[in-house]
Order: sequence, then C-alpha cells, then structure tokens
Amino acid sequence: MASIIWFIIILSVIVIAHEFGHFIVARMNGIRVLEFDVGFGPTLLHFTKKGTKFALKALPFGGACIFDSDVALEPHKDAELKADEDELLEKPAGIPFREAKVWARISAVFAGPFFNFILAMIFSMIIVANCGSDLPTISNLTEGRPAIESGLQVGDTITAINGEKIHIWRDITLISILNRGEELTIEYERNGEKGKVSFAPQYSEADGRYYIGIEGGNNIVECKGWNLFKYSWYELGFNFKNTLKSLRELVLGRLSKDDVAGPVGVAQIVGESYNSVKQYGFSSIVLTMMNLAMLLSVNLGVLNLLPLPALDGGRLVFLFIEVVRGKPVPADKEGIVHLIGIILFFALTVFILFNDIMRFFR
Repeated sequence: MASIIWFIIILSVIVIAHEFGHFIVARMNGIRVLEFDVGFGPTLLHFTKKGTKFALKALPFGGACIFDSDVALEPHKDAELKADEDELLEKPAGIPFREAKVWARISAVFAGPFFNFILAMIFSMIIVANCGSDLPTISNLTEGRPAIESGLQVGDTITAINGEKIHIWRDITLISILNRGEELTIEYERNGEKGKVSFAPQYSEADGRYYIGIEGGNNIVECKGWNLFKYSWYELGFNFKNTLKSLRELVLGRLSKDDVAGPVGVAQIVGESYNSVKQYGFSSIVLTMMNLAMLLSVNLGVLNLLPLPALDGGRLVFLFIEVVRGKPVPADKEGIVHLIGIILFFALTVFILFNDIMRFFR
C-alpha cells in the first residue's frame, strides 16, 4: 500500500508541475483557462475559482490544462465543458487561446515541459545536498579488460569520452551500457596532467554486453555552495542524456518492448525501490522517491517536446509554422491531426499497459 501511495504522489506532483506551467504562463499572457485537471476519468472533486474549474479525476495517470477555444489541445472536451457552464459563475479572465499573440501561445505550450525541468532541478538540488555526487574517478581496473591494457590507472579522473564531457560517474556507466563495440577515445587527468587513450570495449557472452573494464562511483564529493548548483546541474544533465539516448536506442530498435514502462510498470519500479530502501528509514525513502520523480519529470518534459501530434511538441510545430507563414493553420485541420495523434497514443498506451500487466505472469 505504501508503494502505491508513493506512486500516486510522484505521478501527481510531476503532472501538477507540468499543467501548472501551462496554466500560470497562459494566465500571465492573458489567455483564458477554462479547466485545470489532475488525472483522467470521472471527476472526484472540483471547485471553480476566478472562472477556472479545478478538478481531481479518478485515474492519476495524467492531467490537462484546457484553454478557451483550444481545439488543438482537447477537442473531445467541448461537450463536457458545455455541461459545466452552469458552474462557471464567473467568466474566466483573458482571451481565447487562438486570439493570443503567437509567441504568447508558444510560451504557454512550452511552459509545461519547462516546468518539469524546473521541478527536476529542485529535486536534484535536494538529493545532491543530502547525498553528494559521484566523481568520475577510477577506483579499480578489471584484469583482462581493455582499460587496464590501455594504460589507464586507479585514481585517473575521466574528463571526456568520444568528445562527450564527463562530469559524474554515471555518465561513464551510461556510455558503457549503451556501447555496441564502437571504439572509445577516453580523455583523463592524472596528477594534474592530461592524457588520452583509445580502445574497443570487450564483449561478454555471459552478460550480452560490452565492458570497458573500469570501476568507480564511490568517490563522493560533498556539495555545498557553488558545488551544489554545479552538481545539481550535472545530475539534471545526466537524466536528460539518459532519456534522449534511451529514445535513440528505442528508435534504432536496440531496445525491446520490455524496456518501455507505462503506469503499471512505473508503479512496479516504485514498489521495488521502496522495498529496497525502507529498512534504511524515512529519509532514504524520500530521497529515493525524489530521484525517481526527477527522472520521470525529465522524461515527461522531453517526451512532450517531441514533434508528434497531440503532444506539446506537435503543437509547437504548428505554432512555429504560423510564425514562418504569418498566419495560423486552420483550427479544423490542426484539430484533425491532433485527434489522430490522440487515437494513436491511446492505442500505444493500451499496448504498453497490456505489456506491463503481462510481466507479472512471466
């Protein structure tokens, strides 16, 4: 039960942050907001303030910030909103979404994902302040692996791999896990001097992956003052790279359907994480849940910026087309594109949900 509660809290917090981003920036730009929903499905609780209906839905798997005349955002909401007209005792302030200036609309749409990144940064700062961060320093070299043969030594600090800057140990871990045998050029520092080596990772038949042959992650730096902001930014950057690289692997077909998790899969991960740290006390539980929330918030922000119909990124595509051509795409045509996207995403959601459930029987 505790893991379910944590799952609902995590999902609700990142969804509220996303929708609040849309809401507050829309209000700042004079755009009329009709409804602010947390969750989907039947309404459990609701109230109306300053003409905006705030509603808590039964299923904590998403949310919506509905602008007036926002056909592209929620075309299926029109009938529901008309049914609630009697409750809107006070007309929402502002102008319809499509009457606002194009850059005001762009900022309102972009604000949702952006607030997810802000939330992730806040979580990152709390985690780093309490746990520190893992420096990219080699603590051990595995015999028979290419790293030790290249001349790398214990105590070396890795600064870049194939031109990609390395800030924390997990940057190295991510590159190692996703490597498919490509040669690596590793830049490092040793006693204040810089060096560089190149070699190909070694494949392990037993594990089905390539190994560099280095170990680390146990050299923790305490984060206060400037270090707190610096390493919090590195943590956020790691989660951002992790999300982008995972998406790339998925598109390239290097990940299977079992590597993708929906709400049920995420709930299972939350449960496993909770059970693994509950013996260490409440503070460990909170920090672990914050770490998961940080990753999920970055995931939600990045996924929503993909240029796909029904997502914020898809809506931004139409808005930037309007910037280029000097006039908006007709609302009915844009609405059809997003409606098709909603249908496709619904089908994908059902597939992922089914796959998540089937994991319990394997």
